[in-house]
Amino acid sequence: MREKVWVWVVLAILFFCSCEDSRQAESGADGGKKMEIKITSSAFEDGGLIPARYTCDGADISPPLQWDVVPEGTKSIALICDDPDAPMGTWVHWVIFGLPADTTELAENVPPDSTLPNGARQGTSDFGRIGYGGPCPPSGTHRYFFKIYALDTVVELDAGAGKRDLLKAMEGHILGQGQLIGKYKRQ
Repeated sequence: MREKVWVWVVLAILFFCSCEDSRQAESGADGGKKMEIKITSSAFEDGGLIPARYTCDGADISPPLQWDVVPEGTKSIALICDDPDAPMGTWVHWVIFGLPADTTELAENVPPDSTLPNGARQGTSDFGRIGYGGPCPPSGTHRYFFKIYALDTVVELDAGAGKRDLLKAMEGHILGQGQLIGKYKRQ
């Protein structure tokens, strides 16, 4: 009988611990819930097809992106675009950080400069270059996640930093986030 009680106690502790981990994963920089940011594009709908213009089959330029308000206390904005359906693991298409907090859009065709006129810096994609690299799946339909982050700090990374470096620098500083998913299949 005692063993059964201990089993239930252990299970209850594990249950409550897993709930706490879930709450922490959803919390923002101050421990509160992260605000959801709505990110859109005038070029494609969420879950829709990305036009070839923004891929390796077209001009290979970044699509226009817009987002709504960011949480109070935001000091900078970061954006990561990646493809979790790539055959060798998630493929990073774009890393950009240090966007001023009052930025609400990125125009089409952000130049592949290390530092942009507004002070934002671009990282290195898995194509091995600075700036945006459009969808270019080897086969099948892939999903491309454009993820935006409102941060309570200005990330102190050099231009050319990768996704992993940015994610580490953002830990504990995310006030809000959102994502837009586009799909692409080569003809």
